[in-house]
Amino acid sequence: MVVPTTRPEGLARLREALGDLDGRIIAVDGRGIGPAAARNIGWRASTADWVCFLDDDVVPEPRWVDRLRGDLEGLPQDVAGCQGQIVVPVPMDRLPTDWERNVRGLEDAAWATADMAYRRDVLDWVGGFDERFRRAYREDADLALRVMARGFRLVRGERAVLHPVGPAGPWVSVAKQRGNADDVLMLARHGRAWRARAAAPAGALRRHLATTAAGALAVAALGAGRTRLAAGPAAAWLALTAGFAARRIGPGPADRREVGTMLATSVAIPPVATGWWLVGQWRWRRPRVRRRLDG
Repeated sequence: MVVPTTRPEGLARLREALGDLDGRIIAVDGRGIGPAAARNIGWRASTADWVCFLDDDVVPEPRWVDRLRGDLEGLPQDVAGCQGQIVVPVPMDRLPTDWERNVRGLEDAAWATADMAYRRDVLDWVGGFDERFRRAYREDADLALRVMARGFRLVRGERAVLHPVGPAGPWVSVAKQRGNADDVLMLARHGRAWRARAAAPAGALRRHLATTAAGALAVAALGAGRTRLAAGPAAAWLALTAGFAARRIGPGPADRREVGTMLATSVAIPPVATGWWLVGQWRWRRPRVRRRLDG
């Protein structure tokens, strides 16, 4: 059992939930190195035939250990990995916030290492996790695509973990736009069809790029004293931003705090997403870097 950890309280809760399996947990401090590197340290220190990865913010169900054994027992050799079910509890007395809906998306995630077991020899064959993914984002999808590219199958098991929604500040959705740079790395490594193969949602990058371009054109025109010329792109920016905010506000609670947060972050997200996309283009799409990735 390998757990990259940054939360002592979460690790303690996980150890308690696992009970008699506690002595077989390899916990690796992920601070400063990221979860991909921490998991690599963990599985390489293990001698087990199967290595199960858990995150320190999940709570295994009471019979999780027995169900893990049942999930892995007798799997054919062409099955290299088995994912557990992820359950995200949300309040029942109100609509979920944007952050709660974001975390709830883990229930549909494919091959998420919140609870994912791999054959150790397959991990060794493909080289484990790519440590260029420095955050808890896309490193698990990248590994899954590389494993499946070698002809192995990945399956879903019957075991389940609870993934509570942790606390988050009002700007968490803006901070998460860093993932746009990681998506460029996924594109560089796996080609344009990577989202379909990884069962990853399409996202809103194209709209963010269009929104940012419209805003930039409006600001440039105003800066040049071309007020009339600025009217068109300004109207486009306003329409795109308002539509984005409405799509985020509609499914959630209509309280003042949530609406205010959605309005503010809907203005900030498109340029931040665009900026991180450009960072990714610079890091991973330059010809010299592409040759290294392809090699």
